[in-house]
Amino acid sequence: MQPATAHRTVTDIGPAELPGRAADLLVGGHRLALVAAHHDSADEPGGRAVRVVYLFVAGPPDTRTELHVRLDPKAPELPTLAHLSFPAGRFEREMRDLHGIVPLGHPLPHRLVRHFHWPRGWYPMHPDAGPPPPFAEPEGPYPFLEVEGEGVYEIPVGPVHAGIIEPGHFRFSVVGETIIKLKARLWFVHKGIEKLFEGRTPDQGLPLAERISGDTAVGHALAYCLAVEEATGAHVPLDARRARALLLELERLHNHVADLGALCNDVGHGILHARAQHVRERLLRLNQEVTGHRLLRGGVVPGGSVLRAVPGPARLRELGREIRDIVTLALGHTTVRDRFTGTARLDVTAARDLGCLGYVARASGLSADARASHPFHDHGGALTIPVHTSGDVLARFLVRAEEAEASLATAERLAAGLEAGRTTGTSLAWPPLFARSTRRAGVGIVEGWRGTITTRVELGAGETLTRVKTVDPSFFNWPALPVALADTIVPDFPLANKSFNLSYAGNDL
Repeated sequence: MQPATAHRTVTDIGPAELPGRAADLLVGGHRLALVAAHHDSADEPGGRAVRVVYLFVAGPPDTRTELHVRLDPKAPELPTLAHLSFPAGRFEREMRDLHGIVPLGHPLPHRLVRHFHWPRGWYPMHPDAGPPPPFAEPEGPYPFLEVEGEGVYEIPVGPVHAGIIEPGHFRFSVVGETIIKLKARLWFVHKGIEKLFEGRTPDQGLPLAERISGDTAVGHALAYCLAVEEATGAHVPLDARRARALLLELERLHNHVADLGALCNDVGHGILHARAQHVRERLLRLNQEVTGHRLLRGGVVPGGSVLRAVPGPARLRELGREIRDIVTLALGHTTVRDRFTGTARLDVTAARDLGCLGYVARASGLSADARASHPFHDHGGALTIPVHTSGDVLARFLVRAEEAEASLATAERLAAGLEAGRTTGTSLAWPPLFARSTRRAGVGIVEGWRGTITTRVELGAGETLTRVKTVDPSFFNWPALPVALADTIVPDFPLANKSFNLSYAGNDL
């Protein structure tokens, strides 16, 4: 075992050892945060091989354990971990679709990422994949599980929707108005993000990271920069870390406020929706002043941060009063509270088994938050993490409202003493801070507004990215939506869906 950093260890193991090592880590309180396949060339340490990296994390204290498994490139196979971890099974299906690595004994072997019109046997992340062959008609119908019985009928929704949203297909099996089963089919907007990172310098990779999921520019940019900084040994000054934490809370604020209003709109309270959108617009204009971009792009850079302005306490407190007023009016309205209460319940066992993150997990009684378990900035014990246990739309609304309140207080505290300008530490200009013949890796973990974002990067012999793997919390939370919707009525689907508000783009990399 070799120490990678003070809190990240790397262990090379054989395929046969993988299930036992993974089981020990999971029983010990770790969660599987990421699985990344690599195709090492002949000039890499260890020679030509397929290498799969499993990242397990726990905290506090911040603990990160990587298991590296080398496979025969001519027959890349490894034992499945699906029986140990539901997220592991999905990572394995994704890895098989994109890299051609076979998880032996997987209980659900059909495609996940590649739709049925994708060419059979073509794996786009394989180094020998070549240009895309012609895409053809689907090989056959998608294997939806059919629910049969008296009075059962199906409602197909999407992938193209009436609203201005991204594409996803939902297949409802229904009796009367009650949903018996929902299947969500995604990856209609798969863009090859991981492949697009390859060959870029760290600076060139930043704009791509910011655009992984447009509403999470800070979260994804920060996770990427933290990973690059760990790989290069860059030092980030305290003021830059404070500025980054401030930007993360501003991003949390404008997204939470937008959804608080949208949830009210989904139960017919359009006036509160309009008020919330007015507050969100003011937050977006504040973002424009702070970074020059309404969605806060440009505020996080490798090695530091850039602030054009710092929000004042009076302005934050005024916004806070308006947000609290909206929440009070919503919770005091009997129709709103009645529609929220008990709707689309996700219990703590399901949330834990599915590996849920962020406010979805915290509304079901799980307190995990990367700001506490994997901190990049010390909040000094002042961090508030709201948790509710009912797991319904009301709980998700309350967690979002309380997080907005906590974000305002955190933002005011972080802004005190900060000054506008560029704050950076050790330069990431090239030549890099390590020998060009050495491959270096780094991991960034950030609590984005939807939940924990994890990014792992590898820099090759030179100055370019050889591999970037990003996991948005939506990858973990999408499977929970169908579970929560069981026994929910069809008219409550928009409400339940908005209470989760998962990213298609962040999932469909």
